[in-house]
Amino acid sequence: MGAQLRVYKRRIRSVTATKKITKAMEMIAASRVVKAQRKVAASTPYATELTRAVTAVGTGSNTKHPLTTEVESATRAAVLLLTSDRGLAGAFNSNAIKAAERLTARLEAEGKEVDTYIVGRRGIAHYNFRERTVSHSWTGFTDEPSYADAKQIAGPLIDAIEKDTADGGVDELHIVYTEFVSMMTQTAVDGRLLPLRLEDVATETSATGTDTPAKGEVRPLYEFEPSAEDVLDALLPRYVESRIYNALLQSAASKHAATRRAMKSATDNAGDLITTLSRLANAARQAEITQEISEIVGGTAALADATAGSDR
Repeated sequence: MGAQLRVYKRRIRSVTATKKITKAMEMIAASRVVKAQRKVAASTPYATELTRAVTAVGTGSNTKHPLTTEVESATRAAVLLLTSDRGLAGAFNSNAIKAAERLTARLEAEGKEVDTYIVGRRGIAHYNFRERTVSHSWTGFTDEPSYADAKQIAGPLIDAIEKDTADGGVDELHIVYTEFVSMMTQTAVDGRLLPLRLEDVATETSATGTDTPAKGEVRPLYEFEPSAEDVLDALLPRYVESRIYNALLQSAASKHAATRRAMKSATDNAGDLITTLSRLANAARQAEITQEISEIVGGTAALADATAGSDR
């Protein structure tokens, strides 16, 4: 019994130490998710106004730009997958990876060759373990991304879509990330960034409360200087950067929320396990005490019988 009691006590100490760690990680994630939410809210007005500007140029001119012109027979697409550098976030990374795999399967079913670009060590490890080719990868900033990180990611992607497919370029650019809905809900989503669907952009800006012409309404007349093509050359890369930056912030907020939820669950489970082990330890101690009392009573009875036999 003594050995069993020591085992229970050792396990209680171990689980208690783990509970302290998970509780600290939960508090850290809770503080980080608040900061990430603020960054998402701060980046939204810029992305919205930039989207309006791109929409104005795209709909207000007849310029055929490679970043807005739909390819009739697309043969190659790029998929940007956003994951995290660290785990301990429940199904956060696996959901994003599954969404990317579903998107890749859909594009391949359409006859397109897919180039994969990945942000985050978890996504890179997943593809490397399965010996899948990764065109480009980035790590080290998923917890607190900056606009410079988004610009670094956007550069190779814009270069790829501006190149001809024969030279290693792509016809389409898609992104997969985790959208932050609430502290309890984060959803892995995918969308096409390029070529820009002006109809989708108009719907998106309308949903955010911006002004878009109603059906049948005359659109305003724009004059572009020096030219609409030059304006598109300047605006569309910024548009891609802002969209990637917003997706990075959404992914970071979702990751922190998932970590907070996972660590809270781990802390609660550790508390339940400590309660169970404490009960088992108390039962083992009680059994040990009962056995000792039984041995004392038995020894006393045996001594009394032996004394009575000697008196005869």
